[in-house]
Amino acid sequence: MKRFFLIGIALFSICATFAQSSRIFRSEFVTYDKREDATSDKRDETNGYEVFKPERIAIAGGEIRFLQKIYIDATRNDYNTFFHLENVGMAYTLFVNNTPIAEVEDPYTPADFMLSKHLRQGVNEIMLGVRQSKTPQLQENIFQPGFEQFENSYFFMQRRLAVRDFEIILEPDTTRQYAKLKLDVIIANDFNYKETIQVGFDIYDPKGKLKEYSVNELEIEGRSQDTLRFNPDIYHSYNFKWGDGKTPLYDVMLYIKRNGMLWEYIPLKVGFGKTVFHNGKFYRFDDILHLQTKDHFNASEDRKKTYVAIEQAKLRGYNTLCPDYPQPKWFYDMCDKAGMFVIDCANINSPTNNTNRGVGGTPANDPKLVKEYLERVKAMYYRSRNHSCIIAFKLAGAGSGNGYNLYKAYEWLKSVEKQRPVIYESTDGEWNTDIE
Repeated sequence: MKRFFLIGIALFSICATFAQSSRIFRSEFVTYDKREDATSDKRDETNGYEVFKPERIAIAGGEIRFLQKIYIDATRNDYNTFFHLENVGMAYTLFVNNTPIAEVEDPYTPADFMLSKHLRQGVNEIMLGVRQSKTPQLQENIFQPGFEQFENSYFFMQRRLAVRDFEIILEPDTTRQYAKLKLDVIIANDFNYKETIQVGFDIYDPKGKLKEYSVNELEIEGRSQDTLRFNPDIYHSYNFKWGDGKTPLYDVMLYIKRNGMLWEYIPLKVGFGKTVFHNGKFYRFDDILHLQTKDHFNASEDRKKTYVAIEQAKLRGYNTLCPDYPQPKWFYDMCDKAGMFVIDCANINSPTNNTNRGVGGTPANDPKLVKEYLERVKAMYYRSRNHSCIIAFKLAGAGSGNGYNLYKAYEWLKSVEKQRPVIYESTDGEWNTDIE
């Protein structure tokens, strides 16, 4: 088993309540120690990366329990450990050293957790209690294909002064002559004292020509976050318009520089273009974008078959795919590569009693479920927002009722998403949708 390292200066198990869940909401990414490994997605030689392949140990209290042990080495003390989990197939409770640190009711949306404060020096036990969801009414008639259980689930290690998240878009400038790269890098300092970090990027056009690079320094107070913004002009970009079947992608590499050394590479891809929604219509490069949508388009368990299906949809005249729930990251990567638009959807589908507008009559109007609704919408948004293919977000599947929970979900999504529309098709004339 690959060795893990000490997280923090002094580690010990901390009992956590679910109100202090260790789940985090951000883009799905790992860091790489070498640039060539980042470019080829070679993770085996990356320090601290380990595939999650647990042993099934018991059935207890209606749960199937899975266990994997990881080792924390005392020689290193400035790293965080993250856990990415998907394809569980059911709801679950996550335990670290027999302490429950998170409950997840959504069986389909991949989730990320920060484990650091729960780990200790030496051997640590990571256990899942896999069980029936307590909110099955939120995913009625939704069935995920037969992925291998825990496929693409993993641990990875990241320095405690590092990139926590990012936002990226390559859009036309106001004169419509070139592109503006908008790259916001969120840096987290989990040390107790002020630290300085250097963050860099470079961007190559689809033909492999270096277009811009920069390294900026940022000083961050202890136990805080700050954002470093890059906003260079990228010329000759109109030769590489992306979308509606066009597929050129720019390669962007984020990296950290410390004491003259480069480390923690994060590879990104971005297409040139911006979809604008105005007066009830979508626009792309100032022209009306006519959507030809294919509903209920979800990834299959076979990646090659999924990509073939995307290409076949293009040949049949579709330019927009509408999945029923958040998809694996590689699905959005494929849509970026294929020049296919996507309207992403949270895993909320609850048609039963959808017309009962009494409090609790429909899940959408049951205030006890508002946290669950918001978690599902947040997970959908943060996972896919940086993909060039995403042009809109759906709160829920059609016919899922309306009420307080979807009002709050709409308000939250509009508070973080200023450009792309938020859609819900079953508002019954109410206000929580941008498209009727």
